[in-house]
Amino acid sequence: MTTPTSLREAEMEARARRAVMESGDWLTVDEILQLPGVRSRGDSVHPAQWKQQGDIFTINDHGTDYYPAFGLEKDAGYRPYRVMSKIIDIFKEDKDGWGMAFWFQSINSYLGGLRPRDLIATDPDLVIDAALDEVRGVTHG
Repeated sequence: MTTPTSLREAEMEARARRAVMESGDWLTVDEILQLPGVRSRGDSVHPAQWKQQGDIFTINDHGTDYYPAFGLEKDAGYRPYRVMSKIIDIFKEDKDGWGMAFWFQSINSYLGGLRPRDLIATDPDLVIDAALDEVRGVTHG
């Protein structure tokens, strides 16, 4: 049965998904393969393999997988930051790709009001701590 609460939740999730997609922070496989320094499709390392190996996550919108641009290290030929696999491992039981997308793009009080995506390159250990804090949730003493 559909309730007013469930309708509001569905509308909120739809708005959040639109905001994620409209952020411009998401790339298709073809877009990644066209980035400077990324090898051709014949390369043994391919975005789909990164996902399969747990090095990066994707979100699926209308049948297309999108990879987080903020999770790719430009100086490493647009390969996933090493911290991404650690964060995915932390969230594997709690968040799907969309859940991780929302987390990475949301302001985080543990990070002093910054978004996790903003600190991946500069303070990956702090982002790991924030992910662990998220999984632990609120505890009362």
